[in-house]
Amino acid sequence: MNSSIKNSFQNKYTVVIVHILLWSMILLAPYFFMDRETIFRWDMFLRSSPEMLGWVLIFYINYFVLIDKFLFKGKYFQFIAFNVLLIIGMLGLTHYGNDIIRSLGQPQMRRRRMRVSPWFFFIKNATTLITMVGLSVALKMTYQWFIVENERKELEKAKSDAELQNLKNQISPHFLLNTLNNLFALISFNPEKAQQAVLDLSKLLRYILYDNEKTYVPLHQEINFIKNYLDLMRIRLSGNVNLEAKFTVNNNSNTPIAPLIYISLIENAFKHGISSDKDSFISFSFQEYPNGKIEFISQNSYYPKSISDKSGSGIGLELVKKRLELIYPNKYRWETEITDKVYSTKLIIDTKG
Repeated sequence: MNSSIKNSFQNKYTVVIVHILLWSMILLAPYFFMDRETIFRWDMFLRSSPEMLGWVLIFYINYFVLIDKFLFKGKYFQFIAFNVLLIIGMLGLTHYGNDIIRSLGQPQMRRRRMRVSPWFFFIKNATTLITMVGLSVALKMTYQWFIVENERKELEKAKSDAELQNLKNQISPHFLLNTLNNLFALISFNPEKAQQAVLDLSKLLRYILYDNEKTYVPLHQEINFIKNYLDLMRIRLSGNVNLEAKFTVNNNSNTPIAPLIYISLIENAFKHGISSDKDSFISFSFQEYPNGKIEFISQNSYYPKSISDKSGSGIGLELVKKRLELIYPNKYRWETEITDKVYSTKLIIDTKG
């Protein structure tokens, strides 16, 4: 059962409960103010039944017909006019209903009833019927507000899901383009390593094609993907580059994490952390804490690319930021720092926050 159908059933179920509770309070409340001798007397219940029937009729005629047909369409005059006529009609029916009930009652009840001015009952019943109209409008407008609010939330979720999928679709070709550039460079000076790199790349592509479609993957799968990527990158590294990676993560960790959320940060370290003629280093650290937080730290020597070098463009980092805002709003902390030719990045994601 999809979410919209499920929400529809839940909304209808909630509306029925609200109506039952509302009428229970309206119909039973007067009895709580009576003494024990008169409470739940059937003759008194029958005497008040015409009024209660009028309440129910005017409430639901407004709820199912007049509010939708006139009030919600801005036809306020017609809405008021129909209710005035409806209230007059209900007062007449209530009056004749009371006469019929009184005619069936005891003589002393009829005499006691006649001592009270008819205008008192007219004003009381008219006020009650107007109150029923107000309750009907309030309940209907509240229900409509919940419907509109649920639709707004579903639209926002659909928009976020579409935007997130779009970002994923951008990450995959971006990652593949960078990897193919590395393979092209590797083929030119070491064909044997290039063959191994193609095998490693096939493992990465399998993960991208099948697991990247999920919103979350187990942490151990994401870590294995990163390890395979690092193995691929090690093949092309020269002797002047020192690469270290530390993983303080359970090998079978099922902590949910967004797929490919770290890869652009790792790619960025390789882009800007390697020099062809100077000593370079790249260091990665992953640590999972019992409270559900995952800490990623990256440090590398800093050799920024020139403006003309498109491989150094910041599209990957922009995608990371957008995905973090969509998937982990107010649940992550991302810090970057450049000191003494060292670029540092720390990303902490709270998966249980």
